[in-house]
Amino acid sequence: MRLFREKEWLFSLLVISLVLWLIFLGNSPLRDWDEGTVAQVAREIWRAPLGSMRWLYPTLGGEPYHNKPPLMHLLIAWTYSIGGVNEWTTRLPGAVLTALGVPLLYLVGCLLFNESLPALFAALVYLTMLPVVRHGRLAMLDGATITFFLLLLFCLLKARQNRRYALGVGFCLGLITLTKGMMVLPLGAIACLFLIADRQFALLKSPYLLLGIFLGNAPAIAWFAAQWQHYGENFLQVNFQAQTFARLTQSVEGHSGPPWYYLIELIKYSFPWLLFLPGGFYLAWKKRQTTWGSLVIIGTIVYLLTISSMRTKLPWYVMPVYPFLALAIGAKLSEIWHNSHFRGRIWTIFLAIICIAGLGGCVYFFIKKEPILIVMSIVLAISMGIAAWLAKQRDRNFIPVLFSGMYLVLALLMSSQSWIWELNEAFPVKPVADLIRTNVSPGTQIYTSFAYDRPSLNFYSDCKVTATTMPVLQQMLSNKSYLLLEDAALQQINLTGSKIIGTAKGFTLISP
Repeated sequence: MRLFREKEWLFSLLVISLVLWLIFLGNSPLRDWDEGTVAQVAREIWRAPLGSMRWLYPTLGGEPYHNKPPLMHLLIAWTYSIGGVNEWTTRLPGAVLTALGVPLLYLVGCLLFNESLPALFAALVYLTMLPVVRHGRLAMLDGATITFFLLLLFCLLKARQNRRYALGVGFCLGLITLTKGMMVLPLGAIACLFLIADRQFALLKSPYLLLGIFLGNAPAIAWFAAQWQHYGENFLQVNFQAQTFARLTQSVEGHSGPPWYYLIELIKYSFPWLLFLPGGFYLAWKKRQTTWGSLVIIGTIVYLLTISSMRTKLPWYVMPVYPFLALAIGAKLSEIWHNSHFRGRIWTIFLAIICIAGLGGCVYFFIKKEPILIVMSIVLAISMGIAAWLAKQRDRNFIPVLFSGMYLVLALLMSSQSWIWELNEAFPVKPVADLIRTNVSPGTQIYTSFAYDRPSLNFYSDCKVTATTMPVLQQMLSNKSYLLLEDAALQQINLTGSKIIGTAKGFTLISP
């Protein structure tokens, strides 16, 4: 009977996860930076003629692409061959893989806790965390990496009863490496430290584990060896030095922050589950001798210390910590569920504050004329208000109210065109790209007065648009290059002998 219920929960989690990650997946343009870059690399793989070996030696704008191994890019190129090149097919592989992480976390939780309730709560917390859903829907590498890591943990835990599962550990390490390169080092270290803390010394010497590591990592090692053999020292300098280890010691491309940067990220985007994190982490510390407690403590501390000590700071670097936090919160919610005398005053206060914030959001989005977001704010206010009242009454049913409310809120947010709010940081890229694509041959070099390069503009325009200074722009015009100028720059440049092709969103396209 228990096995049957677990299968029911597993299937239900899979369905609701896929719905949340796939709903209106292509309703917004691709985002700078990762999405535009990943999509461009995938399209060049898809376009390459058979026998070109582009799948092995990927390019970006015709130049060798050394940043990350191409597993995700290959999956996106495959979806392009089936459904064409668009936002939906670009995001589909990453979204599906990230959604699979929810039922996987449930399976991992069942093995860790030896009961289904805390595992179910952990999976539902993970499902309804805004950063997990949002970044998992983007054409990025982090959601897939986390799912491969969860699969690694599942194989590791199953190997305690059946050593053959240790083969899967090595293959998961290889998948992580082929997805996000050296990210395998901290995640592999966490798995190793967990094995030691759990006193699974025999598994460390298991021939299945060693064979799995050898076979699973062979494709990744072969890919790195092929790049080194083909490109020489240049590949090592870019992939290992500039794109990996340089991020430890210096701020790459100006992305810096204080050591507590990721704690602020957690505080900003983890409500309402952040309310239960201190209790969950304290519970994990009290039970650090248990399997689940040691994994939560080791995973959270090791990973947060690793990324916090890096000089380069980016919001999505914190993503792999969310499964550990979900496990801790799931354990705490399970304890509350079984304790009819819990004290919920502090939760009541904070949930009431979120309810009031939802009402404020309703007014704000009414002024902005965003109907979907108005409904989202109403749902948030109602669900948080009910949850606050139930928590005040010491009614454990505030927990399912929180889950259902947050799921509906996230579903409404993803149905709107506001879930990628970074798109508002610069000009709308698609109208400008349409102007370029209509009038300029694919692959043409264009220079722009805009402050920085935009990979999404390169992707949509099918040209290389490079940001540069006014003197260089004047020189490039003399050298018969195309220019894309903002209105202010248009007044400063000498257009003698040049032709204005058209305008879009405050930009003018100039031909020599």
